[in-house]
Amino acid sequence: MRLTPDQVQAIRQVAQRELGEDARVRVFGSQVLDDRLGGDIDLLFETDKSQQNRASTICRLYGALVIELGDRKIDVLLKDPNTPDVPIFQIAKRTGVLL
Repeated sequence: MRLTPDQVQAIRQVAQRELGEDARVRVFGSQVLDDRLGGDIDLLFETDKSQQNRASTICRLYGALVIELGDRKIDVLLKDPNTPDVPIFQIAKRTGVLL
């Protein structure tokens, strides 16, 4: 995985602050491949708490991540109990690294 320990800690803190202590976050895509360069940060946030407005929650997560990690390409996925389990979530869970 190509994230630094400080980046991992910052991402975990954003997850817990925005979604609560039970939040889980996985990094997937090119950032988990040590032999790659560049690329965006693909993150799957999971929570057992239903989100009243998922779009708003995703925006808050993204904004907090930009503040913590700097202005870089970050893709944010959010899975709560009301979100259908679409293929991208399955791929992220299967290939991702739990932070």
